[in-house]
Amino acid sequence: MTTSRETILARIGSALTDVPKTERYDAAAISRDYRASHAGGHDVTALFAERAADYRATVTRTVHAPTAIAAALAERVPASLIIPDGFPAQWLPDEGGPRRLADRPPLSVRELDAAAGVLTTCAVAIAVTGTLVLDAGPGQGRRALSLLPDYHLCVVRAAQIAEDVPEALRRLNPRRPLTFISGPSATSDIELERVEGVHGPRTLDIVIVEPTTPAPGEAA
Repeated sequence: MTTSRETILARIGSALTDVPKTERYDAAAISRDYRASHAGGHDVTALFAERAADYRATVTRTVHAPTAIAAALAERVPASLIIPDGFPAQWLPDEGGPRRLADRPPLSVRELDAAAGVLTTCAVAIAVTGTLVLDAGPGQGRRALSLLPDYHLCVVRAAQIAEDVPEALRRLNPRRPLTFISGPSATSDIELERVEGVHGPRTLDIVIVEPTTPAPGEAA
């Protein structure tokens, strides 16, 4: 019995029968003179904060991550919080608050589903689209960590914010598992009723950590 995969590959092969054997794909020949950014000269940090908020994420800009993280957790009051390996220890608020969970050994699906939230970093953020990109790097953990808990608190360094998608893709490793997040998980039914929390967290908080500005005469 022919499988669907075999049928599709056979059709592709048939469509390529008239292609000369000497013809080769040449990526260098593709014109790449398209516009690389639609940021329009805007402050990328402000633009990202605005666009992410448009997606109903709560965005906080700060120079002191622990204070902003603690304030977000005090507002949401999650009972438990997954903290992936590699999350910067200096960003963690003082002990207290939600029960901290480590994904080591890997938490089961049941344990992930029971966790109230997750605290992560990101690989890149995109200003024009208000998007976070996670690649399972340090402080991010595996993809399931940011999909199953109902609450996601993501910390972004201002320097990680790219103007637009082309720049963001240049910063990313395509061989890593990439997760693009634009606001809390949401969908709409045929009557355009918005439902949140269907494919991922119902609530997304973003903390943008900006560099401190030295006082006049003070070394940077």
